[in-house]
Amino acid sequence: MRIGLTVNDPRTVVADAQEAEELGFDFLGCGEHLFFHGPTPNAFTMLAAAAAATIRIRLVTSVASLPLYPAAMVAKLAATIDHISGGRFELGVAAGGEYPPEFEAAGVDPALRFRRVDEGLEVIRRLFGGGPVTFRGEFAALDGVALDPPPLQPGGPPIWLGGRRPGALRRAGRHADVWMPYMVDPQQVRTGLDQVRSAAVEHGRADAAVSAALFAWAAVDPEGDWARKTGIATVSAAYAQDFTGLADRYLLVGAPEQVVARLSEFASVGVETVLVQVASENAECRRRIVRTLAKEVLPAVSALEPGAQGP
Repeated sequence: MRIGLTVNDPRTVVADAQEAEELGFDFLGCGEHLFFHGPTPNAFTMLAAAAAATIRIRLVTSVASLPLYPAAMVAKLAATIDHISGGRFELGVAAGGEYPPEFEAAGVDPALRFRRVDEGLEVIRRLFGGGPVTFRGEFAALDGVALDPPPLQPGGPPIWLGGRRPGALRRAGRHADVWMPYMVDPQQVRTGLDQVRSAAVEHGRADAAVSAALFAWAAVDPEGDWARKTGIATVSAAYAQDFTGLADRYLLVGAPEQVVARLSEFASVGVETVLVQVASENAECRRRIVRTLAKEVLPAVSALEPGAQGP
């Protein structure tokens, strides 16, 4: 199992990326909004900065709101960061829609977001394939154009998609290399991954063409009660609801051995990568949790194989 960290502060992204790499994390993720309830970065510019400051860690947008961009622009951004990073970039996208003002500001009808995603993914895949692309769609028209330079990775950066609803699962089966749900328990992952892989086969792909990842809030510390309290308080504040009763199902909180045990459950249903959103109330808490993840959790889960029972 691979573990990644997310970052969200442009003022510290370079230092955060370098620290994550030095501590042995496998991925650095960054989400985004154009506008939102609080401060949010742009994922592509954040990861371009991280790419230039690191040499090993892989980078993934977690996730970019695809309907807010022309699809060809997303392909160009991805290809550029792929070169900056030496082939370490992965493209996570979603339909968004939870904050309508950003769609209005971008001149995009949120009711069309799923159609824009479906078409956009087709455009991106074609451009990632190299060579001239001609395409006529509802939102884009390409006339014999090609990415130049093309992505460094053959076939382009891997594409990540999330979602739990039937349409999202079908879309992941058709287009994704990685399916990454959010706020799910192991049984939901097992069921969803079966549906994603069935959809992949329906579209002429191998069922193993799509792997499973997990996006999860986490707070871990040798003082398990402190970690649990901190994690629940942080997530409750973020969502403006009490997560006390949901913590054991959806969050990774507690002492290292508790978090490792929960991660082994996710590994047993096929999760290969976990992208962690650190549930911390301030920078000092974040450092404490990140250090514990690196020292106590990474070594214990690195040998976990998807589909196998953990220790």
